[in-house]
Amino acid sequence: MALKLGAYTACLHDRPLAEALDVLQANGLTSVEVNTGGFIPSPHCHVDLLLSSERARRDYLDVFASRGMELTGLNCNGNPLNPLPGVGPKHADDLRRTIELAGLLGVRNVVTMSGTPGSDPDARYPSWVVNPWDGVYMDVLDYQWDVAADFWTDIDALARANGVRVAIEMHPHNLVFSPVTLRKLVDLTGATNVGAEMDPSHLMWQGMDVVACIRDLGPLVFHAAAKDAMITPGVDIRGVLDTSFERVPADAPDKVPTGYGFWCNAWPQDPGWRFVAVGVGHDVDYWTEFLRALAEVDPDMAVNIEHEDAAYSRLDGLALAAQNLRAAADKM
Repeated sequence: MALKLGAYTACLHDRPLAEALDVLQANGLTSVEVNTGGFIPSPHCHVDLLLSSERARRDYLDVFASRGMELTGLNCNGNPLNPLPGVGPKHADDLRRTIELAGLLGVRNVVTMSGTPGSDPDARYPSWVVNPWDGVYMDVLDYQWDVAADFWTDIDALARANGVRVAIEMHPHNLVFSPVTLRKLVDLTGATNVGAEMDPSHLMWQGMDVVACIRDLGPLVFHAAAKDAMITPGVDIRGVLDTSFERVPADAPDKVPTGYGFWCNAWPQDPGWRFVAVGVGHDVDYWTEFLRALAEVDPDMAVNIEHEDAAYSRLDGLALAAQNLRAAADKM
């Protein structure tokens, strides 16, 4: 079994890179994905330094190699199409710089999101169309896809010039949130270096068959996340498209930024769904089938745990996810 099992180090941002890698190594993981900008800071990857110094890049890669680990992805999740001047332009610039850095480091995959523009050229805020049954929303989508096509045509060319691939996480609140919309973006742009990061969690709560999604996209799946989700009792009255969130105070110490002056809101106490550690929402047999489907596409693909289960500490949740992911791999 040649799949590269690892983790995205965002859940370990409270400790230095070397210590974070030691945690991954202790959990039997060898693949590493680090953040480089977008929604959250990048304490495990000093982008400016690495772009400017070949020596710094060699030393940086040695930190991984000395532990028998491989840097398999740079993560720059954000909304590069956001019309807010403090968000979209920064996230777009972060993505371009990440692509350049990936090429210099020899890292094949950059993970990001497609983004969502405003509803029209004068819009101040991004606008995600959930269901365009009303004809006016087709006008919105036509405009948004035009914006996305221009941006992603340029990004594809930049990725190709730097010898890297951009793997889009299919995430609600983005134009690309499903295999159908991923294919639409690729078809609109004629992209050769844009595909999917297969994060199953968002497909799960939308009700999709994740293995069927992998097989539908086939070689367009470049990279993968191991992240679980489960439908919870609150779905009985909330469904999965719920807006009953609450604001997090500006002085909250652990708030998660999404842009200048904006951050993540607090979930309701009884949500319709939530993120859980790998193996909690779907059993090990399910994850074995997930890994098998990925291996059919690329037997060397990196599969990196993304730990966001609030019921566990960072270390405990990561350890549980690693245990279950390795158990799934052992059954292949």
